[in-house]
Amino acid sequence: MTTKYVVARYEAKGHRFEILVKPELALKFKEGKKVDIDEVLVGDFVYKDVKRGLKASPESLRKVFGTDDIKKVAEEILRHGEIQLTAEQRRKIIESKKKQIINLIAKNAIDPKTKLPIPPKRIELALEQARIHIDIYKSPESQLENIVSKLSRILPIKIAKAYIVVRIPPQYSGRIYKHIHSLGEIKKTNWLSDGSLLVELEIPAGLQDEVIDKINKLTHGSATVKVLYVK
Repeated sequence: MTTKYVVARYEAKGHRFEILVKPELALKFKEGKKVDIDEVLVGDFVYKDVKRGLKASPESLRKVFGTDDIKKVAEEILRHGEIQLTAEQRRKIIESKKKQIINLIAKNAIDPKTKLPIPPKRIELALEQARIHIDIYKSPESQLENIVSKLSRILPIKIAKAYIVVRIPPQYSGRIYKHIHSLGEIKKTNWLSDGSLLVELEIPAGLQDEVIDKINKLTHGSATVKVLYVK
């Protein structure tokens, strides 16, 4: 997506307000991510008509927003207004979010009948079949639950967690302990008398194979991994 600025617009109480913004950063801000408004804005003006160069009056800003502070007003315009993206920008954003959503579903969801992860290609086909609408203004994470709910009408699917117990032999336990934190949420640890480490992990159900593969690589296949349950 180009870095060319675009217009963000908000209408309320008979007034229209427009600001010039950088599209990538404006979308991140609207998603709720931590972005400095100074980095988003192009110029320090609020307009009533950008094309004509007409600025909004301080009185109209105070009437609608309760302040004429440009940065605070700009934040409200971004939160509640629309970003005027080009067709090409919109297409690229939707495609990017679609890929992120597919990856999220593949990691976090399973087929409830088999308890196995669902291949990304199958998820992609289901998205097309269900004609799922992807909101360009919301983060992929915030759309996940709603999209999975819609997919469940045509595909056996549910968001799930897997609970696994890993036994790491003494020669790897000390060295690998720090890596375990990156694999999932540690629920319980127990150092055994022979120096082995017993760890119970909660992981996204769709990552079972990936996590087990990583553990095997870290321990050269000497660790034992058991899936306790998936729910």
